[in-house]
Amino acid sequence: MPDLIDTQGRRLYLTSDERAAFLAAAKKAPREVRTFCTVLHDTGARISEALALAPESIDFAAGAIIFETLKKRRKGIFRAVPVPAATLDTLDMVHALKESQNRKAQAFIWSWSRKTAYTRVKEVLQAAGIADGPHKCPKGLRHGYGVHAINSGVPLNMLSKWMGHASLEVTAIYANALGEEQRSIAARMW
Repeated sequence: MPDLIDTQGRRLYLTSDERAAFLAAAKKAPREVRTFCTVLHDTGARISEALALAPESIDFAAGAIIFETLKKRRKGIFRAVPVPAATLDTLDMVHALKESQNRKAQAFIWSWSRKTAYTRVKEVLQAAGIADGPHKCPKGLRHGYGVHAINSGVPLNMLSKWMGHASLEVTAIYANALGEEQRSIAARMW
């Protein structure tokens, strides 16, 4: 089973402060980079899942983004991840998604390669002043989302669904947070 620390004892997720710094740095980035990074931050999506989003993937009425889960064994497995209204508004403002939905446009929201998307996220992580380490990567952002959700009281079964995990056992790693996140979880029972 995966863990939140590597074989050298270093954490593999962004802390709450690092996630906040990432989001602040993303707000200073070019518009398309800002929206991409915000979607990753607010959903815990994998880079490839975010790149596969089309205008019709955004459900404004439900307040959610619909991702095709790419790590399943077969295609056509979708999940709806709720996001703040401000995220949906910004996506629409920058990418004219409602207009594209009305025209039934089929293009992807971001037309980048996976490598370009990875580079853009790494640039924002660098601009955020996040210390070097195995957590300073898009997967560290995804893991940070999972830890943040557990710390916020999101039930494991709901988080598992939002993250597209095959089992609760995989999602349970996020309850193994370190440092301040672990203390915050423990404080709820004191």
